[in-house]
Parts: sequence; structure tokens; C-alpha cells
Amino acid sequence: QVQLVESGGGLVQAGGSLRLSCVASGTVFSRNLFGYYRQAPGKQRELVATITSAGSTNYLDSVKGRFTISRDNAKNTVYLQMSSLKPEDTAEYYCHIQNEYPPYLSYGGKGTLVTVSS
Repeated sequence: QVQLVESGGGLVQAGGSLRLSCVASGTVFSRNLFGYYRQAPGKQRELVATITSAGSTNYLDSVKGRFTISRDNAKNTVYLQMSSLKPEDTAEYYCHIQNEYPPYLSYGGKGTLVTVSS
């Protein structure tokens, strides 16, 4: 089992910045992919960003150039630096971890709320 605890959410004005953190504990895989999903009220969940154990990253088109995902393997922690925030970034943000080899076990956190005011 892996437990994920997110932090860093809050209320920010449009154009502002926030940094989300997610710490993994328990039986953390030696090679894993970290990611952040988000879900806004009334909308489908979407994958915002991922980072592999090798450091390769991918981003949702709408956040490219504004969000940066990074990781500290020694601390089993992933970060999502969010800048130039927009009201449409308002959502619950969920951390996710997945094993990079079979059986590809995955776990999710409970979420942290990000609210961007206009």
C-alpha cells in the first residue's frame, strides 16, 4: 500500500502562483510515475501533468508553459508549481502514483483544493 498526502492548495488571485506538494509513504515502488489530476465542479477529471522516474514530463495543453512538475526521489515527493493561474484552473487537484512495471499498481491521494479568483 502507498499513501499519498497532498498539500499546498488554497485561494489565489488570477495571475498568482501556488506550489502543490505530494508525499508518498508506505511501500513506494523503486520506479514510479507521479502525476496530478484535477477535477472541477461539473467537469470530467483531467490529467494535468506527469513525471516519470527518469524525469520525463508531460502536460495538459492548457497548462503548458505555466505549470511545472518536479520530483525529489529521496523524499518520495512530487511538486506541481503553478504560475499565471487562471480562474479555469480552479479544481480539486489529486496526486497519483503508478508503478512503471507490471502489475502497474496505482494509488491516488485525497486531493487539495485550488481556487483562483478573477
